[in-house]
This record gives sequence, structure tokens and C-alpha cells, in this order.
Amino acid sequence: MSLAEPIKLTSLSSKGGCGCKIGPADLMQVLRNLPKSVPNPDLLVGLDTSDDAGVYRLSDELALVQTVDFFTPIVDDPYSFGQIAAANALSDIYAMGGKPLTVLNIVAFPISTLDKSILADILRGAADKVSEAGATLVGGHSIDDKEPKFGLAVTGLVHPDKVRTNAAARPGDKLILTKPIGVGILTTSIKKNQLSPEETARLTAVMSTLNKTAAEVMSSYEVHACTDVTGFGLLGHASEMAKGSGSGLVIRREAVPVLPRVRELAEQGFVPGGTRNNYAHLEGTIIYPESLDLIGRYILCDAVTSGGLLISVAGHDSEALLRDLAAAGVEAAMIGEVTAEHPGQITVI
Repeated sequence: MSLAEPIKLTSLSSKGGCGCKIGPADLMQVLRNLPKSVPNPDLLVGLDTSDDAGVYRLSDELALVQTVDFFTPIVDDPYSFGQIAAANALSDIYAMGGKPLTVLNIVAFPISTLDKSILADILRGAADKVSEAGATLVGGHSIDDKEPKFGLAVTGLVHPDKVRTNAAARPGDKLILTKPIGVGILTTSIKKNQLSPEETARLTAVMSTLNKTAAEVMSSYEVHACTDVTGFGLLGHASEMAKGSGSGLVIRREAVPVLPRVRELAEQGFVPGGTRNNYAHLEGTIIYPESLDLIGRYILCDAVTSGGLLISVAGHDSEALLRDLAAAGVEAAMIGEVTAEHPGQITVI
């Protein structure tokens, strides 16, 4: 393919971004067959919880945080795709309270059918985002594959006493979300040529924004639990927090920030399969109000790529944290609270 021929990267795969994830129901069927890990007192976070990254203690003062994430193109511009994929992978480190240290590129690319400059642009976008995060690219691995895929394996550092898991939310905490949702519906709309260049640019800016600032701001507050919102959607990741913490979560749907045109496009049928799978998987776990229609429920379950942090912060710190996030340029919103009622479930009001 020549450089003169524009390539629509999103047309090269049936799914895009974190919507490529194996659905939570299927994933549970697979993971439950894994042999039990040999107990290790230095493994602070492993497979026992549905957390964002693993954490291994090296000393009383230092622990490693490790994660890996990759997916097929979520936007058509190669440079932007690289940025988004990198921001998404780095997000897991921030969600655990860590600081990214080193990264490895993971590349699958049809090297004989797509121009090599496309891959170069993907890598350049990722490198710029890694540099912005203050991390160091140390290598990677590539394979020749007919369907492009890209992502990162990331290693970070955290103090063992400052690890933030998704399993320690406490009744009385407030829930703060640092990015709007609706990404899956909008990126599906990109594939169908339903977004203007300006709308695509706005969406790309949201997905490519690092969660670095939000993580740095929250580190000064009494945060009990944190996760990033990605492929399992807001309610899917909130459900993992509720189950892991043994608490109930209340989500105020009118307080949840949603990107422009999401409802309109969802009503037109641009709801990705990953979003529908999330909704089906959560049946019986979420208590919805009768007044919330199916489209509204899909939006809350929408498969997000490179979403924001869902922070469970002590109630007495919540207003100050929200103010500091806003002052730092993070468009955060308080979307609910943690309760002792309905442990392991979410009530949408």
C-alpha cells in the first residue's frame, strides 16, 4: 500500500481497543482452571483479586508493579493509536498507586501489506506518551500478523504501604471518576464514519490523556481503593471493587460524566459487542431503577479504552480531592458512595 493511499486502521479488525478483551464471563471460566499459586508473602497483589496489576515486594520500602495491555486499533491515525495504547497500559500502574519505570513494546503488524511508516508512527506516538509519563522504553517484541495490535508491558515502583487495590473500599467513602465514559460507543461510531474530525479529535484527546496527574493528586489523600475504567465498563470495574471490598456501591447516574452524542449514537445502534457482553454479564449484580432504559444501562456498561480512575476516597477528603483534581486540570466528578448495604452489589439511582 502506498503512502498516497490513506489507511483506515479501524477497518482492519472487527473489534477495537479494550473492546477486544475476552468477556468477563468467558475469562472467569478460563481463569478458574488455573492451578493455585504457591503462597508467597512478598506477592502483595496477584491473581486472587481482579486488580489492575500485580505487585511484588522487594523490600520494606519498595515493590514492583507489573502489567501488560495491548489491543487492535481504536482510531485510524497511527500516531494517535500509539499514544492511546501507551496511555491505556500505563494507567494500570497509576491505578495501583505506582510510578511507571520501564516499558516494553508489544507489536503485531502486517509488515508485508501495510506501509512500514504506519508502524513507525504507532511506535512514535507510544514513545512520546512514555516520555511524558517519565518512564523509559527498554525494548519489545514484534510478530508479523495480518491484524495490527499494539500495547505495552509496564513495570513500575510503589511503596508497599501505599499500594492502591480495587478491593479495600470502605462504607462512607465517596466515588470519584476522572474521565467521562461512552468511549466504546463513540469508537464504534468512528468505524461507521459517524463522527466529525472535531469529535474524533476530542475523543482521541480523552483517551490519550495519562492518568498521571490524577494519580499524583490522589496520593495526598486517604484513598482506600482505586481502579481504572477500561474494557469491562464503569459498572463492570465498579462491580469488581464492590465484590473485592465486600461493600455496596451506589452510583448516581446523573452525576456520571458522559461524552457528547453518546446516547444519540447508541440509540442509532452503535453499541459495541463488548458493551452488550458487559451488560449481560452484570445481570443480577446491578440494581437498576425502573426509570433507566436499556440505552442508559448500556452507557453505564460501555466498554471503555484508556478511561479514568475510579477512586474510593474517605468521605472527609472527597470535596478537597475533587477541588485539587479540578485545579490540576482533571475533569473529575463525584458519582456515588460506598455503603454497607447490598455487599458486592451496585445500586444505580
